[in-house]
Order: sequence, then structure tokens, then C-alpha cells
Amino acid sequence: MMNGNVIKYGDNIDTDVIIPARYLSTSEPRELMLHCMEDLDKNFSSKVKSGDIMVAGKNFGCGSSREHAPIVIKAAGISCVIAETFARIFYRNAINIGLPIMECPEAAEDIEEGNDISINFSTGVITNRTKDKTYSAAPFPEFMQKVMESDGFINYLKKEVGK
Repeated sequence: MMNGNVIKYGDNIDTDVIIPARYLSTSEPRELMLHCMEDLDKNFSSKVKSGDIMVAGKNFGCGSSREHAPIVIKAAGISCVIAETFARIFYRNAINIGLPIMECPEAAEDIEEGNDISINFSTGVITNRTKDKTYSAAPFPEFMQKVMESDGFINYLKKEVGK
């Protein structure tokens, strides 16, 4: 179960908006997070709090296949991204680094900036505690839950190989 306040964006948020290419001379997440979303939302780095949940529309994470995009979102403190749809490469990169993401068109449409929501990854239920509404997304398969609990695919593999 995860709880957080919502920061909301629209459709077609591409990887160059998530982390502009001009900052990719470093791969240090703590430095990169200072520039997360800055071309779209100048106040993002000052308003985001650890545990916040990002909600967006269609085609989130489109553009280049840079793994920096989900890394910087996670480093900024976002605990989950909910969108109507994700670009497939962003989806895969997010899972690989242990950033929980959920596709749920109804939630993406109805949830508003500042709403307080909770997410149950086992059941796929997203609860908007501000509006007293629930939405149904596909639950994470057990394997993906283990990847998330391990903080990414590499850490998951290390645990599995070490058994």
C-alpha cells in the first residue's frame, strides 16, 4: 500500500520534458533531480515531497529511450506514476529501476492536483481519499511486486541468484 499527494500533468510528457538533454552530462540522480520537469513546471523541484504521486494523461514518457527519465522521477521522491497510457520504453525502464507505474485512464482523468490518494499494488485499487472514489487498474503481477520491493530488476536478480 502506498499513500501520497498528487502532482498532475497532461498528455505527451516526453523524456526531454522529464529531464532536459542539456543536463545529461551527469548521471548522478541527486543532481539530475534538481532539473526534473523544469521546462514544464519551474516549481516542481521545490514542491515535490517524498512519497508524492505523479498523475498524467496519455503517452507519458514518450520520446527518447533514456533511462534517466524514470531515474530522475524516482530520485525526486515520486513514489508512483499513474497515467492513462505510457510509452512502452518508459514503461520498461521504470520497471527496471523499480519505479512503480500504473495505467488507469479513469484515475488519470478524474484525479486532480493535490488530491490525497492511496494505491494497493496487489489489487490494483487506487483510492482517491480526497474525493472518496476508487478506480481499478491492473494489479502488479507477483513478479513485478518483487521487482518493486527489491528497488529494481538488477537488485531483484541479485536476491534471486543469491538464494
